[in-house]
Amino acid sequence: MSLDFFTLDLLRQNHPAWRLLNSPHAPLVASFLHRVFIQPNERVITQADLVEALEDDLFALREQLGAEAFPKAALDYLNDWAGNDKGWLRKFYRQGSDEPYFDLTPATEKAIAWLGTLTERTFVGTESRLLTLFELLRQINAGSEADPQARIAELHRRRDEIDAEIARVLDGDAPLLDDTAMRDRFQQFMAMSRHLLSDFREVEHNFRALDRGVRERIALWEGSKGELLEDIMGERDAIAGSDQGRSFRAFWDFLMSSARQEEFSELLDRVVALPAVAELKPDARTGRVHYDWLEAGEHTQRTVAQLSQQLRRFLDDQAWLENRRIMDILRGIESKALGVRATPPKGEFTAIAAIGDDAIAAAAAGVHNTSEASRGSLAASSSAALGNTETAAKTGSQRA
Repeated sequence: MSLDFFTLDLLRQNHPAWRLLNSPHAPLVASFLHRVFIQPNERVITQADLVEALEDDLFALREQLGAEAFPKAALDYLNDWAGNDKGWLRKFYRQGSDEPYFDLTPATEKAIAWLGTLTERTFVGTESRLLTLFELLRQINAGSEADPQARIAELHRRRDEIDAEIARVLDGDAPLLDDTAMRDRFQQFMAMSRHLLSDFREVEHNFRALDRGVRERIALWEGSKGELLEDIMGERDAIAGSDQGRSFRAFWDFLMSSARQEEFSELLDRVVALPAVAELKPDARTGRVHYDWLEAGEHTQRTVAQLSQQLRRFLDDQAWLENRRIMDILRGIESKALGVRATPPKGEFTAIAAIGDDAIAAAAAGVHNTSEASRGSLAASSSAALGNTETAAKTGSQRA
């Protein structure tokens, strides 16, 4: 991405991460969300639990800074942070639940991660990153080599290096990493581990955005259902076959191997127990970071599966016809409103409102006759332009 003036000015105005860093409440927002979401690797939290946790923080801050420092209630702050003008939290309703849930947005996690880089480190290690870059280049070069003779020559070279190292160890020459090198590599390992956790949330967000775009096309589709299904199925295959989809699937297959999990656990336990690494005082959750990956990956998998299930229900024949009828009603309301925009009717406003209420009631009656899953999907597609899909879906279901 080009960081020219106009690109940066657009980001400053619209990107949630920039808005967070520019907010006067940034210390409260970042510290609280880091403590309740990122540190314990919580993917979603109920509204009641999040309100209680924020009330505790606000009470402590008011004791020190005065009651006027943060005058609003905790729920008001959370709803404000989840608003379209902020975008720091995602508020939604799970299927079959009347309780609101909150989750971090990827932009918020990026902003908090960047704030973490501003603190001073005991030392800045560079060797491990250089070795990582070299190893990545070797893997790319070896994996892209189509000439069998060239690949065999590379394998022979690596075998000769291993044989030479074995001979040195047998002769008593076994060089060990010094404490600085071990700490350097461990810091690099932890940085990549935390970054991987944040990637899960962004992957999930991207899948949800793609799904929302499909629902918008369904709601506004003018052609036949067969053409729509062909178009949508092609896009779903494209999502699964995209770089992001294939990379996530490869990572998940690697992580789900029981042999890999056991090997990773043994290596991690041995490394954390080294005196040089223990001096860094790693977080207590370091020893179970791979379980955090599993938990985050499973949450992403469940989200993708749920989106696919809801899409199938949304395309059900009965729901399809009902949704099209409701969209026709809404378009009729819009066209009538546009027709009288220049010359609004005169008279009592209550009478005008009653006309609108009748139309809304007709639309609501249509929603009521639709299946529960389809109602949520329809509300999601209709509210996607507002940027708050899950909240609008719940609102539509309650009105129905």
